[in-house]
Amino acid sequence: MSYTTEVFPLDQWYVAGFSWEFQDKPVARTLLGQPVVLFRANGTLAALEDRCCHRQTPLSCGIVEGGAIRCSYHGLLFGQDGKCTEIPGQSHIPKTACIRAYPLEERNQIVWIWMGRTPESRPDSAAPAHPWHDDPLYQFKGDVYHYKAPYQLVHDNLLDLSHLGYVHTRTIGGNAQIHVEADMSVQNGENWVRVIRHMRNSQPPPTYLEAWPFQGRIDRWQEIEFRISYFLIWTGGMDAGTGDLEDPERTGFHMRGFHGITPETETTCFYFWTISSNRNPARPDMVETIHRATAFTFDEDRLVIEAQHANMARFPSAPMTWIQVDTAPNHARRIISRLTSPRGIRVGV
Repeated sequence: MSYTTEVFPLDQWYVAGFSWEFQDKPVARTLLGQPVVLFRANGTLAALEDRCCHRQTPLSCGIVEGGAIRCSYHGLLFGQDGKCTEIPGQSHIPKTACIRAYPLEERNQIVWIWMGRTPESRPDSAAPAHPWHDDPLYQFKGDVYHYKAPYQLVHDNLLDLSHLGYVHTRTIGGNAQIHVEADMSVQNGENWVRVIRHMRNSQPPPTYLEAWPFQGRIDRWQEIEFRISYFLIWTGGMDAGTGDLEDPERTGFHMRGFHGITPETETTCFYFWTISSNRNPARPDMVETIHRATAFTFDEDRLVIEAQHANMARFPSAPMTWIQVDTAPNHARRIISRLTSPRGIRVGV
């Protein structure tokens, strides 16, 4: 007898993409090891396993037709529920002519997919909201990155922003010593971790100076919230001594980052990110500038993380020394470990 162990946490909402990615053509993605085709039909998004049940041709090679998708090999037509509705040349449609359909929810221009433990699993909650995408006081833009590294290395990176002063000196970094010595607190619950970092009387980093009319030194904040499949990161700064860093209505420059980290395989992942920023009264349209600087920052992160993963493969038995900044990443890893541990369901005899 044996017990099942999950590679990734299941019965969860994961990010599958952004609304603007899905227009008139199918999009193929492997999510949590599952090949999926996503397509918009009659204005509604759908997600099916990426295969025709006849000869296993990828449906992502097919065409969207009305409210369905047609296989490019023999023309079988599949509805958004995964059932075949037409087989050219015959009237009888076998009951077995169906494929798995995944629940989707499109919210605030984020496309969420429910990755259930079984094909019958259905969401037990609404997909997460991210209201800053629709807030008129904010402007946002985002992108999709592919990482040649396991998704939990991205978790580690986002939960430990002490690296900013070393990796991101040309954008959001600033003084490395201030980052390392930031006033920091870590909180954690059953399925979440929250890190709060305050850096008072700091020199504004280049991205901040370009986006906001600061008078001199600033008080900076970084609030990072880990959820199982995504992060919310609220960062920003205000002129030093002009407000309370504990005040949720604080003034200054605000950046609210959304980070959807979706495993592709055990060693690769997708990184769906957006950055929303409040409008500078003197320069109200800074979205391209802030997006460009943020993308440059994340390019720097990707280089480090992929190099880290490659080196881990070169030194598979080398021990790692944990330091203080690893507290939050280790909390997140324990959550993932608990959710993927053997579930006590016996299989086989």
